[in-house]
Amino acid sequence: MTVFDVVLTDASLAVNGGARAVSEVLPPMYPGGMRIGAEEEAAVLDVLRSKRLFRYYGPGEAPSKVEELEAAVAEKFGVAHVLAVSSGSIALASSLAALGVGPGDEVIVPAYTWIASAAAVLFVGGVPVIAEVDESLTLDVADVANRITDRTKVILTVHMRGGASDMDGLLELARRHDLRILEDTAQACGASFHGRRLGTIGDIGIFSLQFNKILTSGEGGLVTTNSRSLYERALMFHDVAGSLRASLKETGTFVGTTGRMSELQGAVAGAQLEKLDDILADARRNHAALRAQVAEIATAAGVTWRHQWDPAGDAGIALIGFLPDSARTGQVVTALQSEGVPATRLFNPAITDYHVAYHWDPMIQGRSWSSRTPWDAAPDITRLDPSSCPRTNELLERAIHIDVSPDYTPAQIAQIGHGVNKVLAALLG
Repeated sequence: MTVFDVVLTDASLAVNGGARAVSEVLPPMYPGGMRIGAEEEAAVLDVLRSKRLFRYYGPGEAPSKVEELEAAVAEKFGVAHVLAVSSGSIALASSLAALGVGPGDEVIVPAYTWIASAAAVLFVGGVPVIAEVDESLTLDVADVANRITDRTKVILTVHMRGGASDMDGLLELARRHDLRILEDTAQACGASFHGRRLGTIGDIGIFSLQFNKILTSGEGGLVTTNSRSLYERALMFHDVAGSLRASLKETGTFVGTTGRMSELQGAVAGAQLEKLDDILADARRNHAALRAQVAEIATAAGVTWRHQWDPAGDAGIALIGFLPDSARTGQVVTALQSEGVPATRLFNPAITDYHVAYHWDPMIQGRSWSSRTPWDAAPDITRLDPSSCPRTNELLERAIHIDVSPDYTPAQIAQIGHGVNKVLAALLG
């Protein structure tokens, strides 16, 4: 392999031949996906042999894997109601529908989240209003307060990169303004906030089981709530015949769409759930080891760490720090990558990334499959404008993200740490 030493000048980072820090091939960052094994295989075979691929019926009397998954998640997370659905996006839309979001209703979303969080608001006819994030990379409570209008109905907070939002601050704000809270826990399955599982603290929560996530069934999602009425409304939205299947009273029922989880997805997700504690323990161990290894040089180089509202509850899947100089961040990331460190810069204006509202061009320009958008129906509502969140863009431009796989070995953690220390030491001259 070609290997590198890093030499930092005032203007640039130059790379010269040398010994590459990371000698082993690192496992891909698919926390749940890399743990797929005999348990998932056996569960899928159970479904295939039963010929029951649909959760509500089949040729025999086999139990539903989706129902078993819902019950297991409810018990493990300590929540009253769980609804398994076909994707995280449908989980979001079902939750927003459960909360009654519709035309003209505003939903506050962070300017740093996967675009699906905001797209789901548009899907049900609402209007996403972006708000700043703080050094936790989750919603800044003070900025959210400034964005509330008489049209605001829901605060959609996203627990990004495995870390919790300031749930105490958001809950107090929501109570003060009579708003509902939807937790998007797509990237933080199993993480917690002061002893409570994320996704179970607000009015309703969602999880994604897409392949990148901490637990996976390839695609899939979950809705969690302690409210029976919200559960029933989400149930109706995710299944066009949900009210009939659940024998709900005719009063209050409505027609939804189709976003049901298949038995094959339920089988894989159920087997994955049994592995959640081990995945989190391994990720947290590796996160702590890597941070300890680089802490001294990082501090000397002016790196500040991402704020954690509950360090013990963090999922541990990412080590994120901020350089003081945004102009140097991209160069440092390039040097880290040359050393084999799985580092990325969280925002580059020149590279489209749907995790940052700055790049949500379809929404910014008001494009959709229809000739009209929710903004057209309510022209007095402020259009989505990423320039209204300058602090988010500035933070993300300075942010360096390093994947922390639960499958890294101690040797690989040491090698990554060596590469980080080598590059940061160059910053010190």
